Amino acid sequence: MTASPLASPAQSRTRESDWRLFLRLVPYARRHSRLLLVTGVLLVPLAVAGAVQPILIGQAIALLRQEPTTFLLLKDQNLATGINILAGLLLLTVAVRFSFQAIQGYLVQKVGQQITADIRNDLFDHVTSLAARFFDRTPVGQLITRLTNDVEALGDVFSTGAIGIVSDLLSIVVIAIAMFLRQWQLAALLVLMLIPVMGLILYFQYQYRKANYKAREELSALNSNLQENIVGIGIVQLFRRERFNSQLFRKINQRYIGEVDKTIFHDAAVSSTLEWVGFVAIAGVLWLGGLWVMRDTLDVGRLTEFILFSQRLFDPLRQLAEKFTAIQAGFTAVERISGIMREPVEIRDPEHPKSLPPAEDGPQGEVRFENVWFAYKDDEYILRNLSFTIQPGEKVAIVGPTGAGKSSIIRLLCRLYETTRGQILVDGLDVRDLPQTELRRHIGVILQEGFLFAGDVKSNIALGETYSLSEIQAAAEQMNVARFIEQLPQGYDTLLRERGTNLSGGQKQLLAFARAAIRNPRILVLDEATANLDVATEGLIQDALEHLLVDRTAIIIAHRLSTIRNADRILVLSKGELAESGSHDQLLRQGGIYASLYRLQMLGQTV
Repeated sequence: MTASPLASPAQSRTRESDWRLFLRLVPYARRHSRLLLVTGVLLVPLAVAGAVQPILIGQAIALLRQEPTTFLLLKDQNLATGINILAGLLLLTVAVRFSFQAIQGYLVQKVGQQITADIRNDLFDHVTSLAARFFDRTPVGQLITRLTNDVEALGDVFSTGAIGIVSDLLSIVVIAIAMFLRQWQLAALLVLMLIPVMGLILYFQYQYRKANYKAREELSALNSNLQENIVGIGIVQLFRRERFNSQLFRKINQRYIGEVDKTIFHDAAVSSTLEWVGFVAIAGVLWLGGLWVMRDTLDVGRLTEFILFSQRLFDPLRQLAEKFTAIQAGFTAVERISGIMREPVEIRDPEHPKSLPPAEDGPQGEVRFENVWFAYKDDEYILRNLSFTIQPGEKVAIVGPTGAGKSSIIRLLCRLYETTRGQILVDGLDVRDLPQTELRRHIGVILQEGFLFAGDVKSNIALGETYSLSEIQAAAEQMNVARFIEQLPQGYDTLLRERGTNLSGGQKQLLAFARAAIRNPRILVLDEATANLDVATEGLIQDALEHLLVDRTAIIIAHRLSTIRNADRILVLSKGELAESGSHDQLLRQGGIYASLYRLQMLGQTV
């Protein structure tokens, strides 16, 4: 699927029919057209074998009662031979149904799982391509529900739904044809009973669809609440929020159970309706057929056939209703997944990308903001008409009160967000004219809290790039973190748990420095990068940074102003605008915002 702007999932639900939703899945089915064709071909012998069995049993009863038979094979045959022939044919149809059902069931599940995997892969690729703005407004638990529960339900549309519905419809059609060929009056009675039944099924399925959509919305809320509590378990326990959060979770859980109960009710209503109608159909055939048998206008063997036909006719209808339930759940998933797949990929690579000039062309790492405006929400600007230039190799610190826009500058430079107005240039090229991979390869960012993935130490430094172990070790040596790594139980092969929970905050930050150093970026961004380090470790890192920052542009965001006194230049932001610019001594002499912030910090340290 390709992402394109559209309405929210709730809006699309009122706009699109089930057929339109099903058509969204057709491209995935085409990828596995051969397997789907094989499963479709197998449906024909299955349906024929199912329709022939009642006739064979009816012929056996007719033979036992010495009634006229319609099979040429039974003409001029004695009772024992005729029974043996019919038993052999019946055994053959049973063997065909069992073997073909096993093969077809396996292939259908295989196709369903492959399609499920394709949809999950595409959804994951699309989600990871979305801009940071999308994740600001979307709960993580909701995304997890889309990628797991909803995708599984969507896969069932193929594995147990669509193919199964074709199978059941084909069985109904073949049985109906066989009935009309055998006795059209009883056949008409049974077929006419299907009309009101189908109406009831469609009504209950519609009600099921509405309840299922609400149930999945509540499941998303449940998962979001669960994820939030697990991630913030430290705060939950420190502030004794266990009881309060448990009550909140129970309320959401109860709402979810209430909606699930509604889906169960409507699903059960379909099943019970079909059970009753099935019994009524058999009773009707017995009553009408019995009258005709007593009048000698119908044979007992033929009546037996139609009793079995009535069962065989409503069995696929019952299965059809169950599969409709799976499909309705799948369509609900399609609606919800489509809402994400239609989210526009705001930040795309240019159609005609440019490349940054090579190292031999001269100094590198110039950063220029030209009249940049930026807002996370419409008209609520974080940055206002911001312009400044950082020369290649210059060490520039950005300071300002909380909310002044310091971190927003870094996000815009790395193109995690797009500017609302204005442009950002790196070495004279607009960042929007560069492929994202190239731009981010030349900008090394070290945040206040380093994020680690589950895996070993060396993979967390390489992050999927093809660096050799010697290169990883060299980067660790360069940043004075090799000693810490070698002290781990398995050194560079030490396995880290999710988010690196078996390391301290300072140790995780050390790996972040090695991660940045190995990429040899033109521009190094330090966003409160040493805040989590103890004094001794910070001294080692500062010593390593002295060497790393040689001939490299550095942008340093720091709240501790004492750590940026040696910066070439300090940019002071206030309410998204550049308020002051100059060296540490120059800004102190100006007696402006920076001087006030510095005096406050020094006073706090003195106290």
